[in-house]
Amino acid sequence: MALEKGTRAPDFALKTKTAAGLQEVRLSDNFGKKKTVLLFFPFAFSDPCTKELCGVSESFGDYESLDAAVYGISVDNPFTLEAFGEKNGIEFPLLSDFNREATRGYDVLFEDVLGFKHVAKRSAFVIDKDGTIAYSFTSDDPQQFPDFGAVKAALSAS
Repeated sequence: MALEKGTRAPDFALKTKTAAGLQEVRLSDNFGKKKTVLLFFPFAFSDPCTKELCGVSESFGDYESLDAAVYGISVDNPFTLEAFGEKNGIEFPLLSDFNREATRGYDVLFEDVLGFKHVAKRSAFVIDKDGTIAYSFTSDDPQQFPDFGAVKAALSAS
C-alpha cells in the first residue's frame, strides 16, 4: 500500500540526465525550501505517460506559482528519460529510479503489469516543505491519472 498522507516522505537520491550530463537530485534538498510533487509513472514513451507528463508540463507555471518542484520518476534509465523529455518538451526533471529504491520506498512498485516486472505504479505525492506527505494517490490501473486539481489544492493548503 502506497505511503499515506501525514507520513514522513522517504528521502532519495536519483539521477537525471541533461545536456550538462548526469546529475543527482536529492529530495531532502527541497525540505525547508519548497514543496515537491512526485509523479511516478510506468513507461517513458507510452501513450498514457506521455499524455500525463505533457499535461503537467503544459501547466508547469501553475506548479511554480505554488512554490513547488515537480519530478517525474520512472524505472527507465536516465538516457531514455532524457530522450523522452526532449522529444516531448517536458519542463521538469525526469528522474531514473533504475535501482527501484524510491518506488520501493514509496511502495508504488508493480510486481507485474502487462507482463512487465517491477515498474512504477502511476502515483502522485505532494510533499510539504517539512518533508511530510500532504497528498497521496496511487493506482493499480496504469491508465488512471491522479486528480491534478487535488494535487494543486494540496499544494495550496500546505
